[in-house]
Amino acid sequence: MFTCSIDPVAITIGSLSVRWYGLMYVVGFLLGWLLGRRRAARFGWEARDVDDLVTISMLGCVLGGRVGYILFYDLPLYLNNPMEIVRFWNGGMSFHGAAIGLSLAFAYYARTRKRTFIDIADFITPLIPQGLLFGRIGNFINAELWGKVTTAPWGVIFPGAGPYPRHPSQLYEALLEGVLLWIVLFWFSATPRRRGQIAGLFAMWYAVSRFLVEFVRLPDAQLGYLAFNWLTMGQVLSLPLFAVGFWLFFASHEKSASGRGA
Repeated sequence: MFTCSIDPVAITIGSLSVRWYGLMYVVGFLLGWLLGRRRAARFGWEARDVDDLVTISMLGCVLGGRVGYILFYDLPLYLNNPMEIVRFWNGGMSFHGAAIGLSLAFAYYARTRKRTFIDIADFITPLIPQGLLFGRIGNFINAELWGKVTTAPWGVIFPGAGPYPRHPSQLYEALLEGVLLWIVLFWFSATPRRRGQIAGLFAMWYAVSRFLVEFVRLPDAQLGYLAFNWLTMGQVLSLPLFAVGFWLFFASHEKSASGRGA
């Protein structure tokens, strides 16, 4: 049995505290940038294009993730305490909000660089799972988003969650949405695929993984279960994501004569 007692502060310099949670995001973005530069030539991209896309994607991800969490999960808290909005180190990021932010970033980039939204999504989605991996590790170090009580030998006791071991749902997601999805997408994208299939596979895999893990992950206390004593906000938000992924994967997105996506 393991007790999660990791100090969430990685480094303290004077009055400045650098937290593992923030460092995990930095590592994820840096790794995505490096992998993107390595993949650039094979997909007809210039290195500087990757630099610009990763920068705007980072902004879309962080802002979208934060706004999504505020709107989907805990709007009253932030209305009552607006300063909490900028306290990223306390957690409070929504993947589904980040996905919306990324989509807006892709749309802006496509419009300004004369590329198609789907081609951008196909290029960058294999670079996202490592960010999810490190983000979930950050959740684990923060001792947040824990699972239900379990008798499994790998159960973890989290500070503030009582004396009983719980499912380390953060690590389940790190494995499913991070490691395994990373491997699958790099294998799948190693050979030419129909436009939209790489992004579609990413969306469907994430949606299914998240939906399943939510069965052993406690819902956010301020929301609880939305219906049937098991349906969570994470599961509800995963349904439209799966639908979008299904459409991307199976529909035809061939370019028209003008070069724009269908």
